[in-house]
Amino acid sequence: MDTVKIGKFLAELRRERELTQEQLAEQLGISNKTISRWENGNYMPPVEMLMELSEFYGVSINELLSGRRLDESETRSAAEENLKSALENSAFSLEDKKRYYARKWTKEHWYAYVLPALFALTLIAFSAALRFPVGVFLGCIMTIPARIIAYNRMMGYVERKAFEVKSSEINKKS
Repeated sequence: MDTVKIGKFLAELRRERELTQEQLAEQLGISNKTISRWENGNYMPPVEMLMELSEFYGVSINELLSGRRLDESETRSAAEENLKSALENSAFSLEDKKRYYARKWTKEHWYAYVLPALFALTLIAFSAALRFPVGVFLGCIMTIPARIIAYNRMMGYVERKAFEVKSSEINKKS
């Protein structure tokens, strides 16, 4: 694979959408330096990100890996399905997938951490102003169960995504 060619194609696709590297990075939940490294051909996007970029730009994974748009005579639907299957069953470790999905969930559900903390700070402030020590104590400890609940929800999502088996794959194995 020609990473420089792929990088130029990724930059072209981003410019077509009239996005800066920073805007794209924010949408994907990664740093703009990572986008720059991909577009300069220094690094390849990880498998999960290739799938996300393919959906985001509306191009096939074959096109991303070819570094150019392909017409119908150049690609076969079977090749596309084989490539997607190979990517889904990639050599990336389970830990890599879990980290990716944990970051994605946290980005999408930031409020699960912020709102309980704001509520606790408000309770502490009002309780301190009213000289109600039990309220201050409750405000201090209430973030703990909120954090536990958010963490458990995140890990449920991570496990579903990291261990996901498509129903079509189950039917093929049957």
